[in-house]
Formats: sequence, C-alpha cells, structure tokens
Amino acid sequence: MKNFSGYKCSLCGTEYLQGQVTYTCPKDGGNLDVILDYEIIKKKFQPEDITSRTESSLWRYLPLLPVDEPAGASTPLHAAGWTPVFALPRLAKNLNLKYLWLKDESRNPTASFKDRASAVVVTRAREIKADVIVTASTGNAGAALAGMSAAVGQKAIIFAPKSAPQAKVAQLLIFGAKVILVDGTYDDAFDLTVQASKEFGWYCRNTGYNPFTLEGKKTAAFEIWEWWLKTHRDWHKKDSTLDNHSPLTVFVSVGDGNIISGIHKGFKDLLALGWIPNMPRIIGVQAEGSAAIANAFNANTEIITPVSANTLADSISVDLPRDGVRAVRAAKQTDGAYITVSDDEIIKAIAELGKMGVFPEPAGATAYAGVVKAAALGLIHSDDPILALNTGSGLKDVRAAIRAVPEAPIIEPTLDAVKKLL
Repeated sequence: MKNFSGYKCSLCGTEYLQGQVTYTCPKDGGNLDVILDYEIIKKKFQPEDITSRTESSLWRYLPLLPVDEPAGASTPLHAAGWTPVFALPRLAKNLNLKYLWLKDESRNPTASFKDRASAVVVTRAREIKADVIVTASTGNAGAALAGMSAAVGQKAIIFAPKSAPQAKVAQLLIFGAKVILVDGTYDDAFDLTVQASKEFGWYCRNTGYNPFTLEGKKTAAFEIWEWWLKTHRDWHKKDSTLDNHSPLTVFVSVGDGNIISGIHKGFKDLLALGWIPNMPRIIGVQAEGSAAIANAFNANTEIITPVSANTLADSISVDLPRDGVRAVRAAKQTDGAYITVSDDEIIKAIAELGKMGVFPEPAGATAYAGVVKAAALGLIHSDDPILALNTGSGLKDVRAAIRAVPEAPIIEPTLDAVKKLL
C-alpha cells in the first residue's frame, strides 16, 4: 500500500522524497523518519478496519506500513509480531502495584523483538531487488535478519563481535547466513558493515541507520494500542483507549535506542491519526555499564557521549548508540524517564520473571528490572497501569541464566537421598 511520501531528518528537519535517500540524512547524518500520508490513511481507514483484520502478525497493520505485503504467506516472514501480553499479579503485589503486564517478544519466530524490523527490512529489500542484505549485530538482529531472509531465499551477511553468545551465533549459521565474527565491539562491527555496504552495494539493515527498521519496531506500539483497546475499554468507566488521568506506562530496555524510538514512532502515528487521545508514558531502562542515552537524558541534552560499554546484557551493550537522539525524545516527549540498573539487578529480574513462566535474556529482563527500581524510587504509583517488554528469549544466553539461579543438587538415585534433600 505504501502510504508514505518520503523521509524527514530527525535532526535538521529536511524532507526527502522516495528515492532521494536510503539511510541517513546527507547533511548531518541524522536518522530519517518515514513520513506517512496520514490524510490518505484517515480517508481509507478507521480503527475498526485495522482491529478487524484477521492476520495474527505485524502485517495486520499493513495500512500503516511503508511497504507492500510480502509474498509467501506461510513463511516465518509472516509470523513476526502479534506477541502475547501476560498479567503479572504476584509481581505487581510485591511492588505495591495494582496493574502490571509483560509483553513477551520471545514468542517471535527467531525469539526476539528484532524479527519485527527484519521482516519489514527484508520486504523492502525484495521490493528494491537487493541482492544481499547485511547487518551488524550482537546476535538478535542478525538472527532475525538471517531467519527472515532464509524464509524467502534472500542472501544475508552478518557481522558480529566475536564475543556474541554462542547460542546466537548458532542461530545465524543454522539459518544459512554468511557469518563474519569481528575481533572488536558491536560498534566496530557496525562501522565495518556500513563500509562494506558502500563498497559492495549491499543493502544495509543496521539498526539506527536503515529507516525501515523503525517501521517494523513501531508495530509493537500498534499491538499495545489494540490490546489496550480490546481489553481495557472500560478503564475508569471511560470509553477511551488510553485514560487521560492514568496513562499506560511502557518500560523498554534500551541499547542503541531503536526499539524505544520505534515504539514512540508507533504511538505518534496513532496520535496523528486521531486514534488515541494522548501518548502513553515511555520509560527507558539501560544497564549501568551501557548508559549513554540515560546519561544524555539526565543531563537534559541530546548530545550522546560514547561510553565504554560493559554489561552482561549483550543485546543492549553499545558504546555509541546510533539512535540516541530519538531515544532521548521518546522519554522526554511522553513525560517519561530513564533508569539505569546494575547487572545484579538484571540477573535478579531474570529469576523473578522465570518464576512467572517467562524466560527472558538479560536485555529482555532489563525492562522489568527498571519497573522494580522505578517502584522503589517512586517514579510510578500504585494505581498506574504498567507494561514491560521482554525483548528476547533466555535460551539465547544460557550462561547468564545460570547465574540467576542456584545450581541443581546431584543425589544418588535412591528415595532416601530424595528425603534427605527435602
């Protein structure tokens, strides 16, 4: 359907037509926002036209996406998105909260939030007839690209730091992507990927670089909106998607900033269409050892100063966030905040969510760790509706998961041994 007219630089505001640019603003390197044609969309669609669609994937929001529907309806490319939301009443009680939910992105085809971006980017690559798609990744983005590419026979190349968890590297290889491990950081892999894409003419999927990644990630905001609309229409006895007095607060783990920016973009699209009365509050959560965006937010600046990232949450371990400015704005423009949590707090969050039946990787548990800290600091109140995102499966990083739980005992195969243990 391609209801978009071009792009707008997030820094200088320059607008470009389709075909004039591909990645970032030529003037200042700013990230580009896809410009949807809201007036055309409003003429064609009402909210019920979207919520009545039958697709159980992100493609139910095709009228709000800048790509046409991809071919191959039975492939994993069509299975990204439409992830469940679980209530967490026991954890809510522990935190003196009335309402706490978790949106579980580990249910995506390659078990992470990044499938959303890759599904849209691969679709875009097929439209422009790209021979090869390349990306830098600590694991999840690469696995998502490899999986979505494999689904439609697209060639994919992944540059990953050699420190990436083995389970994530295994996914890349199983999906048939060409994997190149870089003796350096994610940021080194990112820069090398951009250089290679320019040299060889590859289509670059890099997060915070390719504007279509944001368009895939914003679909999580659409799902949150639809979930809220269907299950909480009578909130405070008001016929409203998001209550004016108690706005939904969404907690998001943040690394390079693209997920939180994407969720913000999704809600901004809905607000521009008049489909929500106000913006939900967005709170970003970073690991203390990788907090460049939180540092900028708390210093009330959009200047992102690089850090030397050091955290076990590899998916959000970034020296220089590539989507930092928009990530700062996501919290600032929604009356949100940024919180930092320690690796120990992240490990504890993995264990707590595990007891609820959800197995998150460290980056996925970071958002919930932020909820715990926000409750302790008084940043959220008992009657605030809270939603946290789990962005990936714990099976992607079993080494971290083992740190979250005590070792299992080893006993002799006798009933007496069992009784002694009990």
